[in-house]
Amino acid sequence: MRTPFIAGNWKMHKTRAEARDLAAALKEQLSGVSHRLLVAPTFTSIETVATVLEGSNILVGAQNMAAARSGAHTGEISPDMLKDVGAQVVILGHSERRHVYGETDELINTKVQLALEEGLEVILCIGETLDEREAGQVDQVNRRQLTGGLAGVDAGAMGRITIAYEPVWAIGTGKTATPEDADTTHAAVRSIMADLYDQSVADAVVIQYGGSVKLDNVAGLMAKPNIDGALVGGASLKADTFVPIAQFDS
Repeated sequence: MRTPFIAGNWKMHKTRAEARDLAAALKEQLSGVSHRLLVAPTFTSIETVATVLEGSNILVGAQNMAAARSGAHTGEISPDMLKDVGAQVVILGHSERRHVYGETDELINTKVQLALEEGLEVILCIGETLDEREAGQVDQVNRRQLTGGLAGVDAGAMGRITIAYEPVWAIGTGKTATPEDADTTHAAVRSIMADLYDQSVADAVVIQYGGSVKLDNVAGLMAKPNIDGALVGGASLKADTFVPIAQFDS
């Protein structure tokens, strides 16, 4: 039985004071939630948020990570640095990293393997652009990104990887795939995972949906058999919008 996993990606928002206040509100209001929860603040706020959330039911994540442990990598953050400030999970392969900053499947794979070696959990993001969707390439894109991103990752490590399917055309646009369309794609992703590993891995892997997740669509998405969670962007920036999403089954 897969445990639902709701995560909030704060992107480049919140000063440390603002992040502290939001984390404190979430800690109080989500204390009764039994499924998995995560927030991913900016690098500068991770330690602040981790201190507030220590001992709570909310995991702390990072939004990215360097592909190296140390060295001459100006502006980068290593896995040890993330762990040092309290991060337990790292989001890798987000569409903004792929399409704005040019990260390749090969680079993302290096990060995935390094994160796992260093004891971090991973949320691996995949998803197609609007042009790719209209060209009927959804499954091909997801297969390529999964095959590339998970290269060299053995089945035993998959318990520490969550897949986040995020159609690029739905991120920050207010558009979202219908629950039926999203579930169809999630089922296809699960089939790809069976091809890459086996059916037991495919059945066990948690697959989140991301892309303009809001209170008015989260219940419909989460009711689908292949959708196990949500990676929430804008709606995670306020307690009054994120809390009811995180409590979707209450």
